[in-house]
Amino acid sequence: MKSICVFGVFVADLCFVANAIPEKGQTILGNKHIVGPGGKGSNQAIAAARLGGQVNFITKIGNDQNAKMALNLYKEVGINRDSIIQDENQLTGVAGIMINEKTGDNAINIVPGAAGSLTNKDIDKNLSFIKNSEIFLTQLETPYEVTSYALNKAKESGSTTIFNPAPASNINESDFKRMDYFTPNETEASFYLKKNVETKIEIEEAAKTFLNKGVKNIVITLGSKGVYFANSSESYFIDAFNLKDKVVDTTGAGDAFNGAFAYALSQNHKDKDALKFANKVAGISTTRVGAANAMPNLDEVEVY
Repeated sequence: MKSICVFGVFVADLCFVANAIPEKGQTILGNKHIVGPGGKGSNQAIAAARLGGQVNFITKIGNDQNAKMALNLYKEVGINRDSIIQDENQLTGVAGIMINEKTGDNAINIVPGAAGSLTNKDIDKNLSFIKNSEIFLTQLETPYEVTSYALNKAKESGSTTIFNPAPASNINESDFKRMDYFTPNETEASFYLKKNVETKIEIEEAAKTFLNKGVKNIVITLGSKGVYFANSSESYFIDAFNLKDKVVDTTGAGDAFNGAFAYALSQNHKDKDALKFANKVAGISTTRVGAANAMPNLDEVEVY
């Protein structure tokens, strides 16, 4: 089994579930309130670990109740906690999540907290975890200059790099060449190309543009429409997994996909098989409320 290093953010998710997501100036009555672990990096690390992956997670948290929640969960799922930095002077990050119980749609506001102060020195202190991992997975919730630095170090060490551009923000053109797998959804792909990425032709053209930027493999996730994959030698669409249960919350679906994809690659799965597996894990996660708590284990995936 290949080891996985995830660099990203932990935040405590404050989920507010209602029959709709409030519009500007609107107050609505909710159905329930859930507090749990979140943050894209953390969710992806947990998704990979729950499936049985050997996971190191580099992040920064405070020394508060939310930090204790994170550390206890990482111990439970088997994530190596030695690379987690605790800052006594900062609070652990939080995210406010509005969930439409009828459709599963969501809107999210993130305050990174301690993780927002990560520096290149923090990466240097934990460089051994990157160097000793065959797969490196990161996102865009951490300060960009630090994310770029970590990506470069991972590439220098020979790791297979997976870059999930969420939330979408500017990327240095030179960094695209360091991405073995670039995994935007349609909205994120549209952000970078400044045009719609919705139709089959638009998706295929978007993939070509990213490949021309230097990305080795492009993976555009399409929600209920599945996923599109392309590299220099092949391209194809894969349908979404056919669920037998109702979709109730899509909050962690993208994170489930990326964590599961990293896990599948760590098991030496071919690209198409890894994508099908990640699609299935992401689909199952949408049948449960929450993000980290919605990630299935390998037994649950295999029997579904």
